Amino acid sequence: MKTLVHLSDLHFGKTESRLVEAIATEVLAVDSDLLVVSGDLTQRARKEEFLQARAFLDSLPGPRIVVPGNHDVPLWNVFARAMTPLSRYRRYIEADTDPFYADGEIAVVGINTARSLTIKDGRINVRQLEAATEKFAHMSDDVTRIVVTHHPFEGLDLENDDGIVGRADLAMDAFSRSGVDIILSGHQHLHRAGSSARRYLIDGYAALLVQAGTAVSSRVRQAAIRLTSFASSTRGSQSNVGHGSLRSPGSKPQPVIPFGKVQAGGNLLEWRLRRVCQYFQNPPKYR
Repeated sequence: MKTLVHLSDLHFGKTESRLVEAIATEVLAVDSDLLVVSGDLTQRARKEEFLQARAFLDSLPGPRIVVPGNHDVPLWNVFARAMTPLSRYRRYIEADTDPFYADGEIAVVGINTARSLTIKDGRINVRQLEAATEKFAHMSDDVTRIVVTHHPFEGLDLENDDGIVGRADLAMDAFSRSGVDIILSGHQHLHRAGSSARRYLIDGYAALLVQAGTAVSSRVRQAAIRLTSFASSTRGSQSNVGHGSLRSPGSKPQPVIPFGKVQAGGNLLEWRLRRVCQYFQNPPKYR
């Protein structure tokens, strides 16, 4: 069994210290096998912000997969933004902006969607998709395939494309051929999960799309859940996220989310709302 913790949009430089401490305590309690951070580690890509983010990451045990977000690219330094947009990220956080982790149960591909020629939007290019496809090609069928990006594959609602990563359709087509099971992202500061089939109609395929809200920042959307870490456990044909649990039929791992379940229905994932996770019904006081 593997346990993952997913955090996003830390925004060091505009954080709340009590949340930083609380998140660290919760992550340590989970005792995860892998920490996933899906971008925006800083508020304005300043050196001191990256140092704070790195200290936070180093306080947490175990391996990690981290990708940059649009806030990790300098905003006001035009030269740095154009010529060396992720130099501080590479220096203080991680040299590889498209990281990869794999063991006998999971394969996790990180894809950098941050770009210097746009303020907040992001995109995926063909080279990145080819690299991800190559990495997944060497995995056995019983390995759970996970992609991590900063920019999500869903808008604020089904009728809204705002914030969706550029070339999302092209990426989803590639992910379908690689059998990607779960896509983890952030950016919109909202916590939610659902089936990719609601937006991307690909015959015989759907993945679980999971967005984590801002973990420790004061930059929250109205009515958004503040604390957004969660654990994902995978084992064979079983995958649990948060406090939900479900054993689904079939050989491919099928995920379960805190406030619902995704169950195998033929080759498509079937979304069935079940209940609000007890964890979110009784939020800790420090939220």
